[in-house]
Parts: sequence; C-alpha cells; structure tokens
Amino acid sequence: MIPVNYGQLVLALIPELLLVAAALAVLGADLMVLREQSKRVRFGFAAGFTGFACLAAIFWMTSSTEPATYLGGSFIVSELTQWVKTGLLLLTALTVILFVDGEFTEHVGECVALILMSTVGMMLLVSAGDLLLLFVALELTSLSLYSLVAFDKRSREATHAALQYFLFGGMAAAFMLFGFSLLYGLTGSTLIADIGKGLADKTGDPVLLVAMVMVMAGLGFKVAAVPFHLWAPAVYRGAPGPAAALIASGSKLASFVVLARLMFAGFSGAEGDAAWRSYTVGWMPLLAGVAAFSMVLGNLAALAQSSLRRLLAFSAVAHAGYMLLGVLAVKETGLQAVVYYAFTYGLATIGAFGVAVFVERKRGGDSLTDLAGMAKQSPLLAVCLMVFVLSLAGIPPLAGFVGKFHVFYSAAALKSPGLGLLWLVVLSIATSAISLYYYLQVLKQAWVAKENETAVNLKPGVATLAVLCVLAVLTVILGCAPGLILETLTEALKHSW
Repeated sequence: MIPVNYGQLVLALIPELLLVAAALAVLGADLMVLREQSKRVRFGFAAGFTGFACLAAIFWMTSSTEPATYLGGSFIVSELTQWVKTGLLLLTALTVILFVDGEFTEHVGECVALILMSTVGMMLLVSAGDLLLLFVALELTSLSLYSLVAFDKRSREATHAALQYFLFGGMAAAFMLFGFSLLYGLTGSTLIADIGKGLADKTGDPVLLVAMVMVMAGLGFKVAAVPFHLWAPAVYRGAPGPAAALIASGSKLASFVVLARLMFAGFSGAEGDAAWRSYTVGWMPLLAGVAAFSMVLGNLAALAQSSLRRLLAFSAVAHAGYMLLGVLAVKETGLQAVVYYAFTYGLATIGAFGVAVFVERKRGGDSLTDLAGMAKQSPLLAVCLMVFVLSLAGIPPLAGFVGKFHVFYSAAALKSPGLGLLWLVVLSIATSAISLYYYLQVLKQAWVAKENETAVNLKPGVATLAVLCVLAVLTVILGCAPGLILETLTEALKHSW
C-alpha cells in the first residue's frame, strides 16, 4: 500500500478547495442574506466573489505549488496542469462577470455555485492520472453542466437541450466506462502511465482496438467531434448564456488536455499511422477520420444557419476537428498548439456568446438579421464582435490565426511515410476558407445591413461592454504576441508527460 501524505495532498488541492468554498459562500449568501435584493445585485455579488476566488486560486498555484504526483500518480501537479487550470479559472471568471445582467433565473446562488463546481470538475480532470479519478471528475463536470443547461425553466428549448445533453452524455459516459474496464482487463491497472507500459506488447489485440473506440466515443462527446456532436446545436442554442459559454470554452480546453494525456501516455505504442495511403491500425487513423469529418460537416452545416448560436455550435464542431490535428502531431509542439488554440478559442467564443445573448435579450432572438444596425448603434460592441468572429475565422494578426497556424504546422511537420498528414492539413485549410463565408455573413449583418425601424436599440451596459472589450483586447494581444503563452507552454511541457 502506498503511503499518503494527506497534508501535502490538501495543499495541492487548495485551488479546487477555494472554488468549493466560494460556491458554498455564494450559495449561502444568496439564500440567507441577498434573497430580497434585485437579481442584478445578487449576480453582481456572485460575480465579484467568483472573480476573487479565481484570482486567489491562480495566485496560490503560481506562488506555492511545486510539481509532484500524489496517490501513487493518480493526481498530477505539473507546470502544464497549473497553466491549464489558470486558463480554466480565467475563462470561468470572465464567463460569470460577462453574464452579470442575466435574466434567465431567480436562483442566482445555485447557478453560480454550479458553474464553480463544474470548474472544479474540469480542474480535477486536468490533474487526473488515474482512470477512476478521471471518470469521477468528468461526471462532476457533466452533472453540473446538465443542470446549468436546464436552468431557464421558462424556456422549452432549454429543457429540450438539457434532456438531449443528458441522454447523449449518459450514453457517452457508459461507452467510456466500458472502454476503461477493457483497459483495466488488459493491463491490470487504472493508472494511465501504467496502462501505457502494459499495452506495449498488445498493439494488435482486437480488445485494445475496441477500448480505443469506446474511449474516443466518450471524449468525442465532450469535444463535440463528429459523429458525437449531435447534442451541440440544441445545447448551444437553448442553454442559458453562462452554460453555453462554459461548455464551449472551459469544457473543451479541459477535455482536449485529457484526450492528449490518454493518447500520448495511455495508448503509447498503439499510435498506428494516419499517413496518406500508409494507414496502420491504431488511434491515429481513428482520430484522423474524426477530425476530417468534423471539419467538413461542421463547416458545411454552419453555412446553412441563420441563428448565431447554432452557427457557433457547428463552428465548434469544425474547430474540434482542427484541434485534433495537434493531438495527431504526437509531440510537444502539437500539444502546445492544442492548448494555445483551445484557450484562445475559448476567449473568442465567450465573447461571441456574450454578444449573442445580449442581442437575444434586447431583440428577442439571435438570428443573424437581429444583428442589423449594431455598428451604427454601438460601434464598440460591433468592433468587439468583429474581433471575435475574425479570430474564429483565423484571420491575422488575431489569436485564432496563430492557433491554427501552429496546429497545421505541427501536423505537417510530423515525420511519416510519404505525404504524412499533409492530406489532413490541406483539408483543414480548404475548410477554413469555407468558414470565412459564414463568418463574414455575421459581420455583414452587424456592419452593413440596415436595422428595422421598429428594432430595439443595441446599447449594452457598462459591465457587459467592459468584459467584452477585455476579451477582445486579450484576443488581439495574444495574436500579436503569442510568445506570452507559447513560451511558457514550451517550458511547462519540458517537465510534463
């Protein structure tokens, strides 16, 4: 039996414990002290307390936590995990503050507490070095998000989206758990590092292939990759703003880190090859197929959307395909590109959802035509939307361009027979060109189209506009100076798996 120093483990868990304490404090204050106050006051308190807790957790991680493993390798603290957790905390704080004017619920404390608990699940997910802890963290995240999606009791769309999300999520969890059980049967261990060693002589085992497919199905659901994406349009369209933004940003970042850990460490030696006309059995050809279908279907489906939220949903499917290229690179540069891409994508997506929810609250819908007149009525809001949309499209010098460039370069530089993954990179570039059409349609409505004479004026409050400006400025800065993140990630990956 491995001796456990619980004092050190508690210190390593301080960031997660701070968020749990913040969730309980917000919930208690809202129920016992602030219940008679207006929703704006209650949301303001909850957002401020959330921001303080997230900053305190970031400060603790950057000043007091040393890289180590706990519980025999089940819980991992490294420079990479701390960096990703910092990104998750920033995305969570910005999400809560952005939607401080939310009108979708009377239960403010419960809503913010669930957001914080879902973030705790994501942070545990990033540090999970054991399949059991990974699954528990995944369920904590998922159950919190299921509840958040259904939080707008007045919306039938939200109820339908939550039910669909729950059913697909339950099925994905079952597939993943079955895949984990097969991995345990093959190796006799639930530690990801030990599984990688135990599979070294079982590369051609059909049971291993079934396990890989099952695990990929579970994680494919979390990142909204084809064919596990069917929940995304309903959830992105029907969920309250904070839930949809967190699913599209933080959840995707944490899920891609876990996917990379399982592929690089858990299925080490079972990569196979996805090179053009040189396919060999393994997880790489499976992921390559998922990536290709995600890019093609996501972009083609987005062309037909008239709802900004549904457009962002199918765009998220396409972006999942792009990010999978970084996982396929199977080296530090690929993982670096994926983490940078997922974080900056999260910033732009939260901003885009903020604009969509604001327009929906003002004009009663999120159709692209509801954006008409934005540039005339609120030029700063239109500029922010332009930054978010062009970053998602991958236009320089914004962060989205840098993310795509590094992901594509990592995949193209992979040493493989013949053309290697160049076929997938060419497909990525082609589908990115397609995406430019529907992104420009969004900007056309906001900047060129004339508003209806009876349309409500689009003038956001100071708090909403301030957060959107912060997100836009970060998107520009990280595009012009990507080294601020990439250099720290390079250093972090030297000491990670």
